[in-house]
Amino acid sequence: MKHIRALARTLALTLALTLAATAGVTALAADLTVFAAASLSDALRELAPGYTRATGDKLRFNLASSGALTRQIREGAPADVIISADELRVDQLENGGLLLAGTRRTVLANTLVLIVAADRPAPVAVMADLAKPEVRRVAFGDPATVPVGTYSKEYLGKLGLWDGLQSKTVFVDNVRAVLAAVEAGNADAGIVYKTDALISKKVKIAVEVPLAEGPSITYPAAVIKATKSPEASKKFAAWLFTPEAQAVFAKYGFLPPQ
Repeated sequence: MKHIRALARTLALTLALTLAATAGVTALAADLTVFAAASLSDALRELAPGYTRATGDKLRFNLASSGALTRQIREGAPADVIISADELRVDQLENGGLLLAGTRRTVLANTLVLIVAADRPAPVAVMADLAKPEVRRVAFGDPATVPVGTYSKEYLGKLGLWDGLQSKTVFVDNVRAVLAAVEAGNADAGIVYKTDALISKKVKIAVEVPLAEGPSITYPAAVIKATKSPEASKKFAAWLFTPEAQAVFAKYGFLPPQ
């Protein structure tokens, strides 16, 4: 009987220690909200499960245009980390004192391409062909809020084409909406990041903007100053630079920062 009572006490102690250890791990795990540019959707969704398995931290993504994301953060939306598709929007957050000092780093780079529907003859072979009458609608991200639209305006303006296209321009809310417009036939062409063109079988690349000629497209990441999980947020931001994460980004066509 004494042996049984001793065994019971040992089992109870073991169970208590196990529960305490499990509670400790649970308490240390974080639930992070990552605000990320829409162009990162597929890569981040692939990366998230492995990160959670490795760290215990859960990732939730708010995926939208970088302009919309930074506006939400300025208005007080809870966020732990931002990954923007341009430097300007993150400059605004940094200048407003909304970033955790020393956490901003450029993670990735990208290039622009002109896309058309995959199942029809391409109406354009060079960017100047966008002015042709058979090209009736061209989709762009809104330059005021969507980085891909800002980059498109900058590049086409340099070519002397932007102003002449305004009568056929369709502005949308993010780069994935540009892709969707061309896929659905609601636009004859559109400018997206190369990474977005590569994920769709419904479009094809008609014109690729050479890296040396196009605008510098970089993706900065930073921890938001108001985060309630600063250490976990810094750990995730740093993890974006690991070979594991960079390999997945490369799989989707992203480039390392130049």
